[in-house]
Amino acid sequence: MLLKNFLIAGVATMAFATGIDARELTLGMQDNEATPVYKGAEEFARVLAEVSGGELTVKMFPSATLGDFKAMVQQAQAGELDIVVTGYPDMSYVIPELKLIGAPYVVGDFAQLKDVVNGPWGQKMAGKFEEQGIHVLDLWYYGTRQTTSNRPINSMDDMKGLRLRTPNVPFLIAYAEAVGATPAPVAFAELYLALQTNQVDAQENPLTTIDAQKFYEVQNSIAITNHFVASAAILFGKSSWDGLSEQEREWVTTAIHAGGELNNGLLATGEAELLKVFEDKGLTITHPDLAPFKAAMQPYYDTLESEFGAGAIAAVTGQ
Repeated sequence: MLLKNFLIAGVATMAFATGIDARELTLGMQDNEATPVYKGAEEFARVLAEVSGGELTVKMFPSATLGDFKAMVQQAQAGELDIVVTGYPDMSYVIPELKLIGAPYVVGDFAQLKDVVNGPWGQKMAGKFEEQGIHVLDLWYYGTRQTTSNRPINSMDDMKGLRLRTPNVPFLIAYAEAVGATPAPVAFAELYLALQTNQVDAQENPLTTIDAQKFYEVQNSIAITNHFVASAAILFGKSSWDGLSEQEREWVTTAIHAGGELNNGLLATGEAELLKVFEDKGLTITHPDLAPFKAAMQPYYDTLESEFGAGAIAAVTGQ
């Protein structure tokens, strides 16, 4: 309530000073200021202020300032926060079908992921988001997740016994279990310390996140496991979205696409350059054969199809 009162007061002050009917949107994310997604959000804020002539501005709350993604989604559903940036299939805790798109190795790259989300299956999911009080505004690339550890992973056998930190989401926990590791859900904000103190042995995240969070300081190996194509879903609280005029929605949509273009470009460049950066820092980079990793996921696929019906995974990708 204090946050909301503060923001309302700030908007009122700005509107008085500029002589326009200004509104300040709020945006929360778990990522810090060094990440491409934050820089994309900054670009969104810049373009939105520009195209709206200052009528719409954005106040950002990075680094889980407002809580984890579930807390922020709840705030958006309650109309206390306008925009949340979080992984698209992370929302499987309220929309179980999203576990299908999150299943490791189901999607090969971001272009395929966008096609799925923009296609018939994704539109059906968009309706389920709306039922949850959330409007899906856009999908940004977040990187392809790789596995770091304190011993080289040259094959799937090297995963055995590793205490592998994953987010508390079912498909990444399933990845850890399937390849022989022990999943250890740890809050993202606590992950660096957990690695530093050997509470966990390994973790998995996109290369740009590994860089931004400086996990390379407390891990010495990176295995290119390519097990999950991560996304940043730009989620607008439905009550907030419904409260915008058609013109304001156009401004927001134009600006969010501009932010996405910047984010996606930074991710593509970062992933291409970071392996050499990490090697120069002394990390060991390995490229294990991924066929056993993919084969190990079949029991999880079978579990999903027992829940959602035979052919459910094929229906997602249209194959």
